Amino acid sequence: MALEHPPLKAFLVQLGDSCLFGQVLIQRREGGFELRHLADRERAPDSLRIVPVPQLRPLAQHTAAGAFRPLKAAPNLVPGWRTPVEGQLDLEFALDQLYPGALADWQAARQTHPPITHFREFVQRQSGMYRITAMLSEAQASRIIRACCPARFCLKRRLWTGGGVGADSVESKSLIPCLEPCAVFLEFARKAARVDQEEAAGGAVGPAESEIALAASAEAVRTEPAREADFNDPTNPRRLALAEEKARDLAAGTLTKRC
Repeated sequence: MALEHPPLKAFLVQLGDSCLFGQVLIQRREGGFELRHLADRERAPDSLRIVPVPQLRPLAQHTAAGAFRPLKAAPNLVPGWRTPVEGQLDLEFALDQLYPGALADWQAARQTHPPITHFREFVQRQSGMYRITAMLSEAQASRIIRACCPARFCLKRRLWTGGGVGADSVESKSLIPCLEPCAVFLEFARKAARVDQEEAAGGAVGPAESEIALAASAEAVRTEPAREADFNDPTNPRRLALAEEKARDLAAGTLTKRC
């Protein structure tokens, strides 16, 4: 069948014999391709369960521990499987099950002028409960980006910038580009802005200390891991990362400690 989809055609040129896309290793096989988790690169085929292409989306919905994956580019895709793919169009469909829209974004990022929406432009167009994100300072934006978007939380290569934080490299993330802040980032930014407002309203404790103390208290009584996108939970990994960024800025003298 003739290729009619430019992103797929361009991607196949770059693919060669194998290619890493997020956490998925794509390898050419006789008559088609094979997908498997990067962690299973060296495993024998018969040691991996076969997951048909239509079952890849359900596979990508949950972590190995059964937690829902709200961000499909998070580095917690379950390993232990392989997917034989017969044709080129089936490959496109398979990748879209694992990383929705990623192939189209990859092609868009290759344009001379990619359709990137940077942080300030993005937050200024928000309304309703997200309007508060437009009030974030550059320093706040910097901490939020550094806390929300590192490779341990998301493998998308962030092309948008803000708060003096530059774009990601392919080497630090993956081939999958991020052209604008996502819904997870927006909710995290909203919560971070609210937390800063509450702190400014008055405690005698500094911002980093208050977050860390609250997390320690909550962790002592919690019975299950924090959900990835539950930013009301003070033990959420991104909330803790933000507290660490605040502590780092405080130590560097770029964040004023309230007293």
